[in-house]
Amino acid sequence: MKIICIGRNYAAHIEELKNEKPGNPVVFLKPDTALLKNGAPFFFPDFSKNIHHEVELVLKISKEGKYIQKKFANRYFEEIGLGIDFTARDLQDQCKAKGLPWEIAKAFNGSAPIGDFMPVSDIESLENLDFHLTINGELRQKGNTSLMLFDFGTVIEYVSQFFTLKKGDLIYTGTPAGVGPVQIGDHLEGFIQNQKMLDFEVK
Repeated sequence: MKIICIGRNYAAHIEELKNEKPGNPVVFLKPDTALLKNGAPFFFPDFSKNIHHEVELVLKISKEGKYIQKKFANRYFEEIGLGIDFTARDLQDQCKAKGLPWEIAKAFNGSAPIGDFMPVSDIESLENLDFHLTINGELRQKGNTSLMLFDFGTVIEYVSQFFTLKKGDLIYTGTPAGVGPVQIGDHLEGFIQNQKMLDFEVK
């Protein structure tokens, strides 16, 4: 399976990192070794001193497809979950300054914690879906799908031009504003609406 990630999908997050607003979704990949499941702890890596949390809604692909039209995109996922795109911001800044790819800052082991999934059929509206992240009980990030630059259908249509989507693939759909560093000892909890979907610690 593969993990497809969308960057710069919330305007306020683009502004806080002083990036340019994209004309198309910004896409990067993580390997399956980035996944962190079942509430396992995230071990702070030795190669970075500045790991940032980025909470994201995650789509689980339910059947194979490519060149998917937006109007049919909802047929390709039946569950939605919550994950973290951990980013070694110091490494990313170094790579970007040199014009280099920044996979080492995004795709390292354990950089994609994933929580529980819920059926899309349980959600009243995918176009107005709240989610948030707390750290040690304090609200750190809050988002709503109405604020996405590229909605789920647009994302699926775009990425499926380049990558065949297969059952079990995950699409991390972008993070809202409020990203920031994590520290050893932090307790992260993620919610879709008021339902806890993600719960783990940094060690």
